[in-house]
Amino acid sequence: MEDPNQITYFAETDFRNKKTKFGIKADDRTRHIYVIGKTGMGKSTMIENMAAQDIQNGNGVCFIDPHGSAVDTLLDYVPENRIDDVVYFSPADTKFPVAFNVMEDIGPERRYLVAQGLLSAFKKIWGEESFSDRMEHITSNTLLALLEYPGSTMLSIPRMFVDKIFQKKVVSNITDPIVKAFWEQEYASWDDRYRKEAYSAVLNKVGQFTSNPIIRNIVGQPKSSFDFRDILDNKKILLVNLSIGQIGESNADLLGSMMTTKIYLSAMSRSDLSKEEIGKLPPFYLYIDEFQNLANDSFADILSQARKYKLALTMAHQYVEQMPDTVKAAVFGNVGSMIVFRIGPTDAELLEREFSPTFTADDIVNLGFTQIYLRLMINGVGSTPFSATTLAPLHKPNISFRNEVIEASRKTFSKDKESVEKAILEDLESSHPKKDEKKPEKNIEKRSDDGPKKVAHNEREKKENFQREKPRDIARKNNYERKPNVYQPPQPPVLEGKNSLKEALESLRSENKAISFEKEKGFDIKKKGASINQDIQTENKNKLRQALSGVMEDVEKEKEEVLSENKPKEVPENVLRSIFEEGK
Repeated sequence: MEDPNQITYFAETDFRNKKTKFGIKADDRTRHIYVIGKTGMGKSTMIENMAAQDIQNGNGVCFIDPHGSAVDTLLDYVPENRIDDVVYFSPADTKFPVAFNVMEDIGPERRYLVAQGLLSAFKKIWGEESFSDRMEHITSNTLLALLEYPGSTMLSIPRMFVDKIFQKKVVSNITDPIVKAFWEQEYASWDDRYRKEAYSAVLNKVGQFTSNPIIRNIVGQPKSSFDFRDILDNKKILLVNLSIGQIGESNADLLGSMMTTKIYLSAMSRSDLSKEEIGKLPPFYLYIDEFQNLANDSFADILSQARKYKLALTMAHQYVEQMPDTVKAAVFGNVGSMIVFRIGPTDAELLEREFSPTFTADDIVNLGFTQIYLRLMINGVGSTPFSATTLAPLHKPNISFRNEVIEASRKTFSKDKESVEKAILEDLESSHPKKDEKKPEKNIEKRSDDGPKKVAHNEREKKENFQREKPRDIARKNNYERKPNVYQPPQPPVLEGKNSLKEALESLRSENKAISFEKEKGFDIKKKGASINQDIQTENKNKLRQALSGVMEDVEKEKEEVLSENKPKEVPENVLRSIFEEGK
């Protein structure tokens, strides 16, 4: 059991130049510590000193650092006996990404908390004004549906809208009747245009996060590399370097918010224990530097509930206006210890109520470097405000195990980049058959004299020795000679079905048909190059008249030949002479 009287030192008194080092007890820290001050005033150094003491004292610690400088410093304070306790989480380590899936299912009773935590993070980062009610409604039901589906990740959110096969699998797995009704009734009733308008905003926002390959390799793995509950219960060390310079501010903020939510939910999972069992658990110390970036609406719940589950927060940031109103109210209503460095006039007037009558707004504005005013929780009771000076950076150990810590963390909690990317790609393609994968053969219906019979297609081929012939083989069998690809004008329709040109002409005259060349587009002629339709359009009615004129000439010639055949022919003179001689 953790010693409730263990003291973490962070400052020394300066009253009447009497320097006395002091700190805060472990039990008082569970009521949370709030630190505020302008940049460069020494607040980061103070919380680094506190975290370094926790690491050396064997406590469970998580330090979330947006820039990475504080975490980099803390690596030097890890003793040799705690090398294997450290989880070093750094998106900047792109060759060995650590898996972190905030959407791992933690039970039906806490799925709603995960969804609300992610929604609050989305609103905080992308702005309330850009997050409409419809967008929130769709996103909430999407998250709740995916939280029930095994193996879901942040990459699954876009797939719910663009991959119908995947969507069908997820919806069929939903057990919550409200969520199921949304997908099967409400969403299904929308037309395609309305759907696209509704989910395009979600795809745009989430896509900004998941399109970054560094982020994708972290949040796209279905199984987290480490167990948050194990870290809390067994006093492990989680050092989070968000690498804001490499992944961008919004991505770092969302990743940090997800990390905070996951830690809080892991602490909440201690509710399965009795009050006596929770009391025996060690406290876990969570440090968040520049916490305004992670201070969404759900953070208010963390502040009000975390103490019950032995989760102690230490938060530091620069000015009050960075916090939403709900978080601001939660901070000033739930924080036990408040430490103030030099701040601006506006914030000084607001905090004067917390430190008056001992200190005024002018006093707060004029604080020097490392000088603080604080109201400290002592044995569960808030003290009278007093002044102090923070301690200098702790002396670093003679031997640093920084490299050993990073290497051990990689070996235990990371995978190489290539294998991670391959696994993510296979997961994204899992709902679709591969290109070289044959579709399953279907049973077809074959009709015989006795009636329809269902015979497998491949069996029919074997029994009937069926073999599909190619058009080229059929043409060769029939001694078919392919005509050259030269455009030939179509024959006039008046000749179709007629035995002779004469018969065609008489039929044309009797029926008095007017033939339009443009209607005759069904002839089977292939021409390379220009389209046949284009050729037909260029051939106008003059072409038809010309064709018919040729037909008429042929008819007249045939008529003359027929008449000439019936006309008596003149007998040659030599023939007559021979006949005459034979008669004699």
